[in-house]
Amino acid sequence: MAASDTERAQQQIDEIEALSSIYGDDWCVVDEDEKIYCIKISDCLDQPKWTLCLQVILPPGYPTAEPPIYQLNAPWLRGQDYTDLANSLEEIYVQNLGESILYLWVEKIREVLVEKAQSSDPEPDIKKTTEEVDEDDGDDFLLDYQPIQEDQIKMLNCMTSESQEDEELPPIHHGNPITDRRSTFQAHLAPVVTTRQVKRVLEKLYENKKIASATHNIYAYRIYCEDKQTFLQDCEDDGETAAGGRLLHLMQILNVHNVLVVVSRWYGGILLGPDRFKHINNCARNVLVE
Repeated sequence: MAASDTERAQQQIDEIEALSSIYGDDWCVVDEDEKIYCIKISDCLDQPKWTLCLQVILPPGYPTAEPPIYQLNAPWLRGQDYTDLANSLEEIYVQNLGESILYLWVEKIREVLVEKAQSSDPEPDIKKTTEEVDEDDGDDFLLDYQPIQEDQIKMLNCMTSESQEDEELPPIHHGNPITDRRSTFQAHLAPVVTTRQVKRVLEKLYENKKIASATHNIYAYRIYCEDKQTFLQDCEDDGETAAGGRLLHLMQILNVHNVLVVVSRWYGGILLGPDRFKHINNCARNVLVE
């Protein structure tokens, strides 16, 4: 007998709850309403060499009638490596039709990463590509994550027109605020092509007393470097643990680049729990769509 929509929805809820308890901080809810999730997988916990982000969207027919829609994100994952891994995931789906398969997928990916770590493959040069910015987003990442520093900026050569000292301030768009239980969230967006512009926009926003007084100003940016065909990206939680990484994941999924998104949150005294991430992502997505 085919599973009803209600049964499928319950299966999804059960699977999500199980995965979030198994993977803890490595499991990230990008958008609860759209059923978009991201899992950070690495070859080991202590000093991971190989890391990959699996992003999944659970369609209404999953698990009984249709597979998850997925994307594999890692700077080193290209060509044959990507094809082989994608084929393995398809195979798992076919062998377990109608079953919840995300756990099997995650463990298969981990197995591949462990094999890579044990083989003679050279380690990925993550730091140079700066594509995997949340490489260290374990507990220390949450405590001492710093905005990009001046000397890092000098090292990154893929900035365009970096020679212009007083680079033009890009236009800044402000999204509609979302208020829930006395907390207010508002997104701000600016097109950027250099980290100097990122810095200028942030400075400009902080000149606004209201924005400067926000409890958190979470931001993320992605800049596409044409000459190196890589992304320069970074994010900042500003005290709202893991929010910057989630915002960056949203931007990756929407495939936006050359943009900085800042979400201000004014805390109203009532804890919102996971709902705060939903509001941060929703107002960010709204301003990106606008």
